Amino acid sequence: MEHVPALDEDLKKTLGPATAKVLAEQLGLHTALDLLHHYPRRYAERGELTSLAELADQIDEHVTVVAQVADARVLSFNGGRGKRLEVTITDGSGRLQLVFFGAGVHKPHKDLLPGTRAMFAGKVSRFNNKLQLAHPAYEPLGGDASDRDAATAFANQLIPIYPACAKLESWKIAKCVDAVLPAAQETVDPLPPALREGRGLIPLTEALLKIHRPATKADIEDARQRLKWDEAFVLQVALARRRHADSQLPAVPRRPTPGGLLDAFDAKLPFTLTDGQHTVSREIFDDLATSHPMHRLLQGEVGSGKTMVALRAMLAVVDSGGQAAMLAPTEVLAQQHHRSVVEMMGELAEGGMLGGSDQGTKVVLLTGSMGTAARRQALLDLVTGEAGIVIGTHALIEDKVQFHDLGLVVVDEQHRFGVEQRDALRSKGKQPPHLLVMTATPIPRTVAMTVFGDLETSVLDQLPAGRSPIATHVVPAKDKPHFLARAWERVREEVEKGHQAYVVCPRIGDGEDDPKKKQAADEADRRPPLAVLEIAEQLGRGPLAGLSVEVLHGRMDPADKDEVMRRFAAGEVDVLVATTVIEVGVNVPNSTVMVIMDADRFGVSQLHQLRGRVGRGSAPGLCLLVSEMHEASPARARLAAVAATLDGFELSRIDLEQRREGDVLGQAQSGVRSSLRMLAVIEDEEVIAQAREEATRVVAEDPALDGLPGLRTALDALLDTEREQYLEKG
Repeated sequence: MEHVPALDEDLKKTLGPATAKVLAEQLGLHTALDLLHHYPRRYAERGELTSLAELADQIDEHVTVVAQVADARVLSFNGGRGKRLEVTITDGSGRLQLVFFGAGVHKPHKDLLPGTRAMFAGKVSRFNNKLQLAHPAYEPLGGDASDRDAATAFANQLIPIYPACAKLESWKIAKCVDAVLPAAQETVDPLPPALREGRGLIPLTEALLKIHRPATKADIEDARQRLKWDEAFVLQVALARRRHADSQLPAVPRRPTPGGLLDAFDAKLPFTLTDGQHTVSREIFDDLATSHPMHRLLQGEVGSGKTMVALRAMLAVVDSGGQAAMLAPTEVLAQQHHRSVVEMMGELAEGGMLGGSDQGTKVVLLTGSMGTAARRQALLDLVTGEAGIVIGTHALIEDKVQFHDLGLVVVDEQHRFGVEQRDALRSKGKQPPHLLVMTATPIPRTVAMTVFGDLETSVLDQLPAGRSPIATHVVPAKDKPHFLARAWERVREEVEKGHQAYVVCPRIGDGEDDPKKKQAADEADRRPPLAVLEIAEQLGRGPLAGLSVEVLHGRMDPADKDEVMRRFAAGEVDVLVATTVIEVGVNVPNSTVMVIMDADRFGVSQLHQLRGRVGRGSAPGLCLLVSEMHEASPARARLAAVAATLDGFELSRIDLEQRREGDVLGQAQSGVRSSLRMLAVIEDEEVIAQAREEATRVVAEDPALDGLPGLRTALDALLDTEREQYLEKG
C-alpha cells in the first residue's frame, strides 16, 4: 500500500530532502498539514486563457500563466556566437515575451511551436519597456506534450495555480500536494458538529480535497466557505478565551472621587465635550469601576479629541489613589502630549508645588534623552506616588522604572509598539492595571474584531466644535508644473495671513538614507524620493525665500527636535519641512497648509494622518498632494480617493483592500506568518461577525474546550505558541 504521510510528518520523508528544503525555506511549509493548508491562489481552466493584461502590476513577482505560443524565433548576436530564443505568447488579453539564451534555446525551440498551449512560470521583468519572462519554466498542456502524464492529469480539470517561488513552480507544488493529499483523511475537524451542520458546511476532509482538486467551480466555493469558517472561528475562539481569562483576572476598581481632581478639571474646561466624548468616557468609567482589568480600544478620527478622553480617564484613576502612564511612540509625540496635558490641567498639574492646586497631582515626562538629574527626579516621583500621571516613550518600560500604584496604562498609536513593550509596562502594576489603547487610524469593524478581538471597542467619530474643514487637492507636478508653482504661492498667502505650513518629504537626505540602496528593482527608472534637507534648501532659496523655513526629522538630536517643535508651536517658524515624525499627535492650531511631496510614496492611512495636522484651529485647512505619477496610475487613483473624502473609515477600507491582510494582522509585531490564508477581513465581514458570536457562546459554555478536542487541536496548530502569545499581549 502507498505510504500515507502523517499530518505532522516532516515533508523530507514524503518528498525527499531537496524539495522539502525549498518548501521550508521559500514558503515556510514544513509538514504535510502545512502543505495541505497551502491553498491555490486561483484556478486556470483547461483551454481558458489566463489574463496577461494584469502582469504590469506584478513586476518582480513569480507568476504562472496559461497561454498559447503565437510565434518563436531564434536570433543571433555577438557575430553569430550567441543565440537567443524569443517566444511571444498570447491569451487574448495581451502578449508577453519569453526569452531563452545560449545552450538553453534548443529544447524550448522544439517544444514551443506556434499554437502550443502551456503553463509558463517565471519572474516578471521589464526590458526595453516590454514585459518579459527570462528563462521561464513551462509545462505544455495537450496531447503533444512531452510529459503525457502531467498533461493527462491536467486534462479536463480546473488547474490549481499555487503561490510559488523561483525554485519550485506551481505545477511542481501541485505534485507535492498530490503526495500528501491522502493525509487529509486524518485531519481532525475543529468545528463543533452542531455548528457545522447548522451552517450547512462540508466536512474538513472534503473541503481540503475540493480546494486542491476541484471537479467544478461549485466545489471551490463549498471548500472556500468551509475553510474561511475554520480560520474565522478558530481565531475568534482564541480571542474569546482571552476575553474570558481577562474577565477572571483581579483588578482594583478605580472610581473618581466626587468633588475630586476630575470634577475640578471639568469645571475649568473652556468648552463643552462632544456627545461622543461623553458616551465614550461613560464606557471607560464603567470599565474602570469593575474588579477586572479594562481592555478597551479607543479609535477616533484625527482630531476627534481622544487625548481629552484619555486624560479624563487618567484623572479618574488618580482620584482613586492610583497612577496612570501614557506610552507614546516617539519623543516628539511624548513631549507634545506632556505639554498639552500640562496646559489643559493648568495648576492641577502642579500638585505639591508652589502655586499648585491642593487637589492637583504631578505630571512627569520620561524619555530616553532626558538629563540624569531630571530623569532621577522623575523616577523618584513615580516610585513615591508623588506623580499621578507619567507620559513617556519606551523609556517607561525599562527595569528601573517603578510605580507606587499603577492603575491605568494608556497606549497611544498602538500599532507602533511591539506587543512585548505593551506587556512590559502592564507588568509594572501590583495587580493587572486597566488598559486603554488609542489609535487615530480608523479600523474597519471586522479588522477590529479580528486583530483587537480581545479589546472592547469605542469609536469617536464626531469632531469637536471649532474644527475647520480641510480641502484636499492633487497637484500633478509633472503634467502641470504651474500647479506646483501655484502651491508655493498658496503657502506664501497663508503665511502672509499669519498662518503656518508643513511640507512633508519621504526621506531625510543626510546620506544615511541613501536611496540607491533601497530602490526596488521596479523603481529603477524612478528618481529617488524627495528629501527634507534638499527641499528645505530649494524652498528657502526659491519660492519661499524670505520666510522662516526650518527642518525636523528623526535623526536630529532630541533637544534640537524639541526646540524646533517649540518654536513652530510658538509661531516663530513659518514653514516646517519634515519627515513623517509629525504624522501623529502634533498639534499646532495655527498651521493651515500641508504640502506632501511625492505623496504617492505614502499609504492612504498615512496621508490621512498627515492631513489631520492642519485645520485644527478656526481657519480652514488645505492639504496639497504633490505627485509626478501618471494620471491613469493606481497611485494617482489612491491620491484621488484621499482627496475625495475626509472619512477615515472609508479610507481605511480602501487602504486595506490595497494591502495584504498580513500587514493588518500585525505580522510586523508578532513575527509570525499570518494564520489567515483563505479569510479576507474586509470581504468576509459576515463570516467574522457570526464566528465571533459562535465562539463567544462556545467558550462561555466550555472555557477549557474539554468537550471539543478537535477544536483544541486546531487552536494549537493554527495559533502556534508565538501567535497565541501575540494575541495574549494584544
